[in-house]
Amino acid sequence: MSGTEWTSTSMPYLTPRAAGEADAWTEEVTSAGRRGGQRIVHAGEACATAEVATLLGTQEGARVVVRRRIIELDGRPCELTDTFYPAHIASGTLLAGTAKIRGGAVTLLASLGHVGARVVETVTARMPSDEEREQLGTGREEPVLRIARVTYDAGGAPLQADLMVMPATRQQLRYETRIG
Repeated sequence: MSGTEWTSTSMPYLTPRAAGEADAWTEEVTSAGRRGGQRIVHAGEACATAEVATLLGTQEGARVVVRRRIIELDGRPCELTDTFYPAHIASGTLLAGTAKIRGGAVTLLASLGHVGARVVETVTARMPSDEEREQLGTGREEPVLRIARVTYDAGGAPLQADLMVMPATRQQLRYETRIG
């Protein structure tokens, strides 16, 4: 892969961080000698769309908390991420605000007693919308990868749903699964 591409792995983003540690994205890019950042462009309560309702196991129109971010690598947008939480978990917490969360959202959720035990990711490829193309700085014919990730607690209740869009030509996904 060239210097403008990135290999993404999910595991670091699913594990709570120790007190005082940076979020997983910051640590991962720093250890690779690169610069990473994120801009939180919106956070707050919203009504669940049909897709979000399905992912979170709730009704369409139910109140959810959403955080919309533009993730950057070396000063260039590399991913658009919308993260949704059930309102009963996230309302009134830092998840509903635009401030960066020390250690990341997974760490905050764990501190609130919500620890992920299972994750389901669905990856698709498609052409981006005009808005996605503009935000990511992609060409007209450049496809994107879309990951829909749901994190469940030990009882099977959804804690978080992420919808991520990234340029397919600048991204490689790597999955590691432990068996047994």
